[in-house]
Amino acid sequence: MKTPKSLNNKLKAAIVLTFLLLVIFGKNILDRKNFNELEESFASVYEDRLVVESYIFTISENLFRIKLLVNHCWEETDYSHVIEDIKTYEDKILATVSTFEKTNLTATEDEFLKDFRGIIETNLRIADYDLLYSDEKGINYEQVHIYNEYIERAIGDLEKLSNIQLEEGHRLAINSEKVVTRSRIWAQFEVAALVILLLIIYLLIYTSRNIKSELID
Repeated sequence: MKTPKSLNNKLKAAIVLTFLLLVIFGKNILDRKNFNELEESFASVYEDRLVVESYIFTISENLFRIKLLVNHCWEETDYSHVIEDIKTYEDKILATVSTFEKTNLTATEDEFLKDFRGIIETNLRIADYDLLYSDEKGINYEQVHIYNEYIERAIGDLEKLSNIQLEEGHRLAINSEKVVTRSRIWAQFEVAALVILLLIIYLLIYTSRNIKSELID
């Protein structure tokens, strides 16, 4: 016994309908995934890039103040507070670095940040102001030069860290653009699927009416 042609058509239509429904369902899942990716990108741009850039600015400002105290040591009339001031600025820098370290660091960021911390903790610790300047000997140019070299190296680390923020921000922006483009393509595909779905439903209704008419006749 042959299967009626109308039944075959309905079976094919049911298969197509099932496929289209699965596509639409899959598209909704993809939309949620894309939304989560965009949300993570925006959060990362703010928390791990923009906020971090403010950390770098704060660190740079305190480092500049240390540089001024070191390079203008002969202008100080009261030396008693200078070492304490330098230590205060260094402590502020290290506190900001600790906050910086809690962000989502890349491997390169981690490398430069560790180098920077090492410079502040080890190379820029000034135990005695006489290492920089004394009334008897004047400016200790050799020691001031050494401190300046470490300060310049620390500044170099900060510049590289700042560049990384730009690079990572650009990368996140490109990824976000890809996600948006992908969503647009799938949205167009979804519209096409819905149109086909409506056409199939219309054809099924039309076919059913014809079959009923034939049976009545």
